[in-house]
Amino acid sequence: MYYVYILKSNKDGGFYIGCSNNPSKRLLEHNSGKTQSLKNRRPLRIVYTEKYDNVKEAYNREKQIKSYKGGKSFKDLLGDVA
Repeated sequence: MYYVYILKSNKDGGFYIGCSNNPSKRLLEHNSGKTQSLKNRRPLRIVYTEKYDNVKEAYNREKQIKSYKGGKSFKDLLGDVA
């Protein structure tokens, strides 16, 4: 299984969209500073996930979500979290 996940920074309120076969483990890596681009935005928390059977579907969905990040579709997807 693969997951598309959205993280929210508790520090600046910004979002990060990613894909992983283990989002909980990936969150730990992000929060430990292993992801340079997120190092100054910690702590992060998972606010949304979707599950897919294969990596191709997950990456396609990740790209789709990134294409409307910050817009109405993104806010509709996240509901009260956005």
